[in-house]
Amino acid sequence: MKVLAIGNIVKPVSPEQRGQIMPREVPATLKLYLDGKIEQFWYRADKPGVVFLMDVPSIDDARTATAALPLVAEGFAEYDYVPLGPLAPLGMLIQGK
Repeated sequence: MKVLAIGNIVKPVSPEQRGQIMPREVPATLKLYLDGKIEQFWYRADKPGVVFLMDVPSIDDARTATAALPLVAEGFAEYDYVPLGPLAPLGMLIQGK
């Protein structure tokens, strides 16, 4: 299943904290990408945070994966999850349907 995981920074991260957390956050995110759980990722342009397009069996699996990221585990970030699926009405455009 595809899940859009929208990250939000919920507690300010000081420069010192950033220096301690990001060297762990980046490899943990990269591991999720290399494991195939994150297909694409973007930095939010509207406010601090990231957005992941995830390929996971369920929303619970997306929650489990992001909960292990240091920014979430240490209370600096939270994610909102949106399940995604095919645009079903496009089937009406196929002749004979």
